[in-house]
Amino acid sequence: MSNCCTLVAKNINLKIAQQQILSDISLSLDSGKVMGVLGPNGAGKTSLLKILSGQLATQNEVSWKNKALSDYDSMSLAQQIAVVNQLNDSVFALDLYQIVRMGLLPHKSLLSRQTPNDKKSIHDAIATVGLENKIKQTFSALSGGEQQRGLIARALVQKAALIILDEPVNHLDVYYQHQVLKLLRSLAHKLNITVIMSLHDLNLAANYCDHLCLLDQGKIVAQGAPQQVLTADRLQQVFKLPCQVTKQAHNAAFRVDFYPPDEMELDEMPASKDPTE
Repeated sequence: MSNCCTLVAKNINLKIAQQQILSDISLSLDSGKVMGVLGPNGAGKTSLLKILSGQLATQNEVSWKNKALSDYDSMSLAQQIAVVNQLNDSVFALDLYQIVRMGLLPHKSLLSRQTPNDKKSIHDAIATVGLENKIKQTFSALSGGEQQRGLIARALVQKAALIILDEPVNHLDVYYQHQVLKLLRSLAHKLNITVIMSLHDLNLAANYCDHLCLLDQGKIVAQGAPQQVLTADRLQQVFKLPCQVTKQAHNAAFRVDFYPPDEMELDEMPASKDPTE
């Protein structure tokens, strides 16, 4: 990896109620790159994202732009890092413009008036995600893919250089999965924004991520380019299913396929001991 990485994490360890959730996690990522965090349920993906975004306070060494996350105050951190989570029901009555406008909060006091530049920033972000014709539509009336794009527009208004997303396409149909991930990759490469997201679908991760981090039982099994990480033997070991990785003849991509185990293999599979994502 590059020697001038924007995000650097060293020896992350997390223990909750005597249970080791993460062990000796070290990673780094350059600006303008997309990293996918992969692994089975309970691998520690959500916990890792919370630590990398500063949501989960630990003694771990995580730095952003050569400054420890612990040295940022909450407002300064929000100006740097946007966390795209699902919204709670209380804000679903707001329209898209009002939702996206929330991205201004890390930069303005509650009593500050909205300036013409603020309005332009909001309109530009909504146009960037292709929702200019939905600007006054109630957020709850938008499709799942449109809502996710709206939340990404909010992150753009926030002017964050790092966007972190936990399963951003988990509840979307296939068309919107590709639409949202294509948008995130485009924003990263064109605007030099760093994107980190957890994903379940390994084929989506292979197609849209520059760098992958594969977790299992709280440890990094492999990290690097998709073709380095997604090998059949490794995936079979982590996901406990027969696996085949097929190179695509017409392009540089490849496909991961899992196959159901026979009855005996299924009976022998160990139960997950760690419900933490």
